[in-house]
This record gives sequence, C-alpha cells and structure tokens, in this order.
Amino acid sequence: MSQYLIHSGDRAAFLAGLRELADFLTANPAVLAPRSASFGVFVDASDPTTRREAAEHLAEPLGVPVEDIGEGHYSARREFGPITYTVIALPPKEKR
Repeated sequence: MSQYLIHSGDRAAFLAGLRELADFLTANPAVLAPRSASFGVFVDASDPTTRREAAEHLAEPLGVPVEDIGEGHYSARREFGPITYTVIALPPKEKR
C-alpha cells in the first residue's frame, strides 16, 4: 500500500465524550436528542491511487464498500441507527 498520513484526534477522549453525551441524555429526558447525527473522517491525499487506498483502508473495518462519487472524491459510510460514520477522501483543493 502507498504511504499516507492520517491525522486523528484523541480516540479515548472522543469515545468518552460520546459516552458522556449518551449518559447525559439518558439521565435528562427533558433535553431533546437530535433526530440524527453524523461523524466524519477525512482523507486528504494528492495522489488518486493513494486517496482511494486510504479510503479503502479506513472502510474495511467498517465492513462497507468505498463509493467513487466522482471528480476524485471517495466515500464510505456505515449507519448505526440514526448515527452515520463517514469516511470521505477528497482531492487537493487545487483539483476541486
């Protein structure tokens, strides 16, 4: 596989925040919960092959295919009820 860098946030802090939100909404039924939510991971690679490979690498553990949505953009998404987790691979800004 080609070399690429994926910068990610603090996984433990993100997961703790999700749990804290779920616990808060459970404990406070008067607080409205959103109808849906979406989280995304973005891949930014200048080489189209690398961009596609990175998207496939991230989509594999999700168990979903990568979709070529045109003009060098790739997407993969998995839904968890009303919550969507999306992988998006974008071409460089100068090629958009």
